[in-house]
Amino acid sequence: LHQAVEAKEGVKIEPENLMALKLANSDELNAGDFVIAVGNPFGLTHSVTTGVISALGRSGLGIESYENFIQTDAAINPGNSGGALVNLRGELIGINTAIIGPGGGNAGIGFAIPTNMANASVRQILEHGEVKRGRIGVVIQDLTPELAEAFDIDRNQRGVLIAEVQEDSEADKAGLESGDVVVEIDGKSIRSTAQLRNAVGVRRIGESLKLKVLREGKEKTYKVKIGEADIVDGKESSSIHPFLEGAVLENADDDQGVVVKMINPDSPSASSGLRPGDIIVASNRHRVRNVHDLNKSISSKDKRILLRIQRGRAALYLVLQ
Repeated sequence: LHQAVEAKEGVKIEPENLMALKLANSDELNAGDFVIAVGNPFGLTHSVTTGVISALGRSGLGIESYENFIQTDAAINPGNSGGALVNLRGELIGINTAIIGPGGGNAGIGFAIPTNMANASVRQILEHGEVKRGRIGVVIQDLTPELAEAFDIDRNQRGVLIAEVQEDSEADKAGLESGDVVVEIDGKSIRSTAQLRNAVGVRRIGESLKLKVLREGKEKTYKVKIGEADIVDGKESSSIHPFLEGAVLENADDDQGVVVKMINPDSPSASSGLRPGDIIVASNRHRVRNVHDLNKSISSKDKRILLRIQRGRAALYLVLQ
């Protein structure tokens, strides 16, 4: 982060008597590594707690749209957020972010954003003034043993099944097809949709990924460019709000609403109550005729979204929070 900050004078900090922490490569961490959490819990400045890495790559917590947390049992409490998680060499490995615990207190389950993910976001903010998430244009789901058998793949094979390749997307241009199973990205094994989404999300738009896939029992490798996340052939992405992350949305015929085409089972939208085929006709009490209207009616800061949907012949309201 120190190197990134020095790149722009407008955000450079000139403190006294401070030393920049060296960033460790968070991809090299292992469960069981000893860690130290530094922070300001309950106003108690310069508090230090110790523990180990309990797990890596935690997702599905509903805290952020892109989740790849380090889980640790080092005591993290309110006030620790933004503090450093370091290894025994004093190198920064994560930014303390969240906890799970009764009454908001420590229960030995804390989460930190890995430095590689944080550094990628900082560099984008310095370059663009915001974090721009790219996309490759696929709808994905975890490869279950049942799906593996259906595709004549070993039941023990882990990976991510491509359920749909959107027309004219970067994935389509690269040659990926529906039914492909992604098993590696840039030489690293992929076991879940969250891993694939994070691998794409931390890359800059215009960069490329090397995907190894299984297609009809044979391994194939494709180079896929990271594309813009906003619009692909008239289909706008579901990055309107974190609550809708993972939902593929498309304009209904004749501007009569927004159709939920598909929902990623490993995403926040999977627990929203929305179903494929639902038509969103109103949002926060505003008429919705297309994805543009839906985007205008929702703020990224909204803690609650009221949707009116058409499901078959029935109409109902859903509250997303």
